[in-house]
Amino acid sequence: MFVVLVEDDPYIAHSICAALDFLNISVEHVSTASAADYFIRHSAVDLCLLDLGLPDQDGLELLRKWRQDQIHTPILVLTARIQTRQCIEALNLGADDYLTKPFELDELVARLHALTRRHRGFSSNVLQFEDLSLNQDTQEVFYQHQAIQLSRREYSLLETLMSHPNQILKNEQLLDKLYGYQDSIESNALNVHIYHLRQKLNADFIQTIRGVGYMFKVSEL
Repeated sequence: MFVVLVEDDPYIAHSICAALDFLNISVEHVSTASAADYFIRHSAVDLCLLDLGLPDQDGLELLRKWRQDQIHTPILVLTARIQTRQCIEALNLGADDYLTKPFELDELVARLHALTRRHRGFSSNVLQFEDLSLNQDTQEVFYQHQAIQLSRREYSLLETLMSHPNQILKNEQLLDKLYGYQDSIESNALNVHIYHLRQKLNADFIQTIRGVGYMFKVSEL
């Protein structure tokens, strides 16, 4: 599991990072909304812990933008505000759960695991954007109601991209997903798989981010 912690209080951030590290949960800490926005759009993040009281932008506005851009990364909101209104607003904007500071680290970890299980249960069914759908249970892909025949690696690549819509996935991340840590990989292997996917889908979902990687682009709400 890879978690991004968005928290401007260094003491709280240190405590959370230490707890997650102890449990062998990978965590990246950022302290501003701008850094969080860049990171969540450029990395394959499994879960985001989002503080609402950030120095450069209100966390609610950041959350609103992510959901408008169809970034579906599970988000657990952390807030020092005691008003119920902010918590309700966060949930209405698409947050998956919230914790009010101060909280016990055991409770945070329990909620994190529960949220991860819930999200995996939801996402293990069907990913769908416009006329393209991917069934993760049967590994079937349909575009405009027509079955699309994909190789094993083409399917794995498409599933990875669709699981992180509107997020840039680096070439290295995608190659690791497709080939693991094999040493002998053709330099153009990823480009070939992307080319075949584009040909079979006959659509512009997959965008090239030159020199970086690829993004599964979907329209904003």
